Amino acid sequence: MAKKRPAAKTAKPQLKDGEIPVVGAREPCPCGSGRRYKACHGAAASHAVTDHVQRPFEGLPSECDWVALRELVPAATIPLTLKGGLPEGVPSVTLVTVLPMAWPALRREDGSVLLGLQNESSSGNLARDLADTLERALVAEPGNPVPARRVPAEGTRLQDLLDPDGVFEPVVHSGFEFWIPDTESAQAASPEIAASLERANAAAIPTVKLTGVDAAYWCETPEKNHLRWVMPHPEEKLLDALARLTAAGESSLGEGTKLVGSFRAHGLMVPVWDLPVGVSAADVEEPAARLAERLDKALAMDAPLTTEERRARGGLTNRQVTLN
Repeated sequence: MAKKRPAAKTAKPQLKDGEIPVVGAREPCPCGSGRRYKACHGAAASHAVTDHVQRPFEGLPSECDWVALRELVPAATIPLTLKGGLPEGVPSVTLVTVLPMAWPALRREDGSVLLGLQNESSSGNLARDLADTLERALVAEPGNPVPARRVPAEGTRLQDLLDPDGVFEPVVHSGFEFWIPDTESAQAASPEIAASLERANAAAIPTVKLTGVDAAYWCETPEKNHLRWVMPHPEEKLLDALARLTAAGESSLGEGTKLVGSFRAHGLMVPVWDLPVGVSAADVEEPAARLAERLDKALAMDAPLTTEERRARGGLTNRQVTLN
């Protein structure tokens, strides 16, 4: 007699693409295909997650300051304004450059939220990573940090959560004492936070935000001081304008100062000036304002660059460093 065939196993119901949750790369794919997630729907999700957004802060108030606080400023805080106001039980939301132990966010005992900016991006879109962290922080149990996680390929961005008309005024600090609530003292902090605070304060570079121009930050280092100025202009246009000023001898901030190059960060250019050690932030306020006027005039020019200007532009281009 012929052997009986085993009864066919009931096939798992196939889920639609929009219903498939994100799971571990080596786990079975939730779609029911029988393959691992990374070899099935995880392949497309992985590609989407790693797509890099060049200007993640575009459309937010003070995009240039967002870039500066992400890449250049050690310690700063900024109150954030949410669309529709704050949820019940959340007295405030504050963006901070960094939190102890590199926490993505912290829900304090009083319900207030601190959102860390200088953390790794898992999705390739910082605005999406930060929005995911903020949404979780708003509903977290008070008194707890918000852990890091892999952010889904699609989701809310900061631009969807923050009021575009909200005021964005960074307050630069000399250290990280803002980690400790006003009602507490550093001595009352946990040993881990106290140790993290001590390490962070020791590593912080003294930094001051200029008041006369936008998104310009003076910093002090042992060898020399610097002015790092995040600018919103298109890169090619800005390079031309800076080249014109350099060729004309008008790109400095005074005696002993020099435009030495630029960073490229989150889709924007950050020109950098070397300053003598004795030159303070207050000393460059007026020169920076005058330079801004000269730069505006150079940006308005559309004549072809001269030979000297092309040479100056080549020098600036060769001294560019991309941060991300």
